[in-house]
Amino acid sequence: MISLRMLLVVIGLGLCSVAQAAGVDNHARNMAASCSACHGTDGYSEGGMPVIAGMDKKLFVTTMKDFKSGARPATVMHQHAKGYSDEQIEMLAKFFAAQKRK
Repeated sequence: MISLRMLLVVIGLGLCSVAQAAGVDNHARNMAASCSACHGTDGYSEGGMPVIAGMDKKLFVTTMKDFKSGARPATVMHQHAKGYSDEQIEMLAKFFAAQKRK
């Protein structure tokens, strides 16, 4: 009989394989998880904050760089944006652009 722990390991490995097969960038997905507190899971805000799921990559990058430089005023986004390199912002832009809008 397979132990519960072994079963969970097998399921976990299977899910990782599915994510890789689907072309999901795990690093970008993990970075995007911090956005969910305000923008909802995978960028699907339930209201109050902008929906960033399906957002155009160029618009996302421009907006984040404007927050980062201070060109766009914000209450907290400028602090978040400063925590990302330009490469990481590009990764996030690609991740959110790939999410389907609901």
